[in-house]
Amino acid sequence: MNITIFGTVWPEPNSSAAGTRMMQLIQLFQEQQWHVRFVSAAQSSPFMENLETLGVETATIELNNSSLVEQLRTWKPNIVLFDRFMTEEQFGWRVNETCPDAITILDTEDLHFLRKARQNAVHTREGAQNADLKTEFAIREIASIYRCDCSLIISEAEMSILKDVFHMPESHLFYLPFLLDNEDIPNPENLPNWSDRLDFMTIGNMIHPPNADAVLWLSREIWPEIRKQLPGANMHVYGAYPIQRVQQLHKPKQGFFIHGRAASAGDVIQQARVMLAPLRFGAGLKGKLIDAMRFGTPSVTTAIGAEGILSAENDYDFWPGFVADSPVEIAKKAVELYQNQHTWENALKRGEKLLKTRFLKEKHASRFLKHLQDLRSTLSEHRSANFTGQMLRHHTMRSTKFMAKWIEEKNRS
Repeated sequence: MNITIFGTVWPEPNSSAAGTRMMQLIQLFQEQQWHVRFVSAAQSSPFMENLETLGVETATIELNNSSLVEQLRTWKPNIVLFDRFMTEEQFGWRVNETCPDAITILDTEDLHFLRKARQNAVHTREGAQNADLKTEFAIREIASIYRCDCSLIISEAEMSILKDVFHMPESHLFYLPFLLDNEDIPNPENLPNWSDRLDFMTIGNMIHPPNADAVLWLSREIWPEIRKQLPGANMHVYGAYPIQRVQQLHKPKQGFFIHGRAASAGDVIQQARVMLAPLRFGAGLKGKLIDAMRFGTPSVTTAIGAEGILSAENDYDFWPGFVADSPVEIAKKAVELYQNQHTWENALKRGEKLLKTRFLKEKHASRFLKHLQDLRSTLSEHRSANFTGQMLRHHTMRSTKFMAKWIEEKNRS
């Protein structure tokens, strides 16, 4: 099999959960002995994964440039995966015209329209749970889902939203969460224990709006409450690309430290006693909370943060720590978790159990690979049953096509 991945950016697994997710998919495809090619129009970065050393072919492509057609004819992919819906909007019509028999997969990473709607609701003080989801952004993203043969949805909560709110057929969607190997889950006995750990921490790519907002909220409303009760404790904030608003929160006298990018996420997570992730909006699965479980660090997060990780939504008794939504309650639970060794150790055990029951690769990879095999053998019938997708490919792709050609001609003049 020959798979071409259109990346929004070059993957940075040490910078974001999205980069980790992409590397998990690449590893899965390589394990099947497939030829994997990763292409992107994005600029390179010093922190991107060196894909070539992993045996992945890479190529830089151009936006609004017909040279991609010749590249696709040379590559002849059996499968094309679009990393987030924006790449499908940009390149999907060229793939459909040049490689009509290739299976098209959309990896949503998370539902972008859901995150943006919740962000808007928080900023207008309506609350994330009251977000208006039926936005123009939702129209674009759901149209992209319909145009593809298969869309990977990382969270069961998002599966429910697409089916219950937007009435999408389940045949278009495939639940595929983070994929962890057994060796990705360290033995708790090999990790620092309660008495060996100090302080609180959080981590996340700071150009990702939910992370920056969480740190601002933490600094202004939550940390002062914790610091009153634990005056000797410190809060350590790690994350790639810290924006100026976050950098300005560095206040050592108040025990609040902005460190920037961590050389090793695992090292800084397992040094702390508690992870704080007060996310007021967001979507998908929160990689920091999966990593907290992996490195034996109990967490306090919000309902948004915990979404999609538990097998049953709102069953917070199984959370490896606590779930709370008000600053006072978050602070209260953070202090309790920090001070009570018995509570802390029970939370650690729940985290290990969650990872093993929910996110082991062996539980999900075989389902996904069988789904792709079934798609290959029934692709014509699958597409014929998706009349909405046919309409959207016909009309939407034509408008995108003519716009791209107009831009290409304009760039030549």
